[in-house]
Amino acid sequence: MFPELFNTRPLRIWIDDGLNWVVKHWGDAFEAAAYPLLVMLNTIERFLLMMPWWLIIALLAGLAYGATRKVTLPIVVVIGLVFMGLMELWEDSVKTMALMISATVTAIVFSIPMGIVMARSSLVRKIVTPILDLMQTMPSFVYLIPTVMIFGPGKIPALLATIVYAAPPLVRLTDLGIRQVEPNVLEAAQAFGASPRQRLFGVQIPLALPTILAGINQTTMMALAMVVIASMIGAGGLGYQVLQGIGRLEVSRGVFAGLGIVVLAIIFDRITQAYGKQLQAQIGLSGAR
Repeated sequence: MFPELFNTRPLRIWIDDGLNWVVKHWGDAFEAAAYPLLVMLNTIERFLLMMPWWLIIALLAGLAYGATRKVTLPIVVVIGLVFMGLMELWEDSVKTMALMISATVTAIVFSIPMGIVMARSSLVRKIVTPILDLMQTMPSFVYLIPTVMIFGPGKIPALLATIVYAAPPLVRLTDLGIRQVEPNVLEAAQAFGASPRQRLFGVQIPLALPTILAGINQTTMMALAMVVIASMIGAGGLGYQVLQGIGRLEVSRGVFAGLGIVVLAIIFDRITQAYGKQLQAQIGLSGAR
């Protein structure tokens, strides 16, 4: 038994009381700040639910063909999505897609600028890197405690927990991609009179796009990995079906919903990877990284 050097109970009470004080005095402000995220999620969800099933399948198959220029991936997309429809999981799949898209879009908006700042400032990188390490190693269930306390069960805490869990890879890879741009390329741009802003948007970001797209791919996959956990606090979708399968000991429900999550992961992973390779080939980096 490890010796008890000091009593940790006062510290625990102080942390709990502090969070309760935040909920009491700032809960409404946090809800107001997060309301646009809820609007975005509900808008995307309603839009996807309004679309005919065959149109969604056609759009994703078209994206798959545009990324690969082969028929193999579009066929996989069609078969996978038709499978989810036949298993009566279409609506849940659409809700899961809406949560994933909302989390990914929000992560892109915040993560790419943060990665750019990290790449341009060693001090910021030193400060942010331990935070990213904490975000990636902290058990995902821990994210649910403060979000549920502040917002209560529902879509907002599920979306926020998904964003926090999924954002770090994109920040890291944006930082890495920009820092990996060859110094002689930047020197050439500077010799032609390019300003720092022009070098960033005209040279560094375009050359870092394949790496950034790989970060978006990882963020998408991690957002999908959170759907089961997010369903515990009201996210719905395929994760809720898995949760019901566990609660009711219905193996078929859990297996089919789990396969639905796998299908979505394969579809979005292959599409984003293919576009990343296509982009690498277009800018001549296919053999460089």
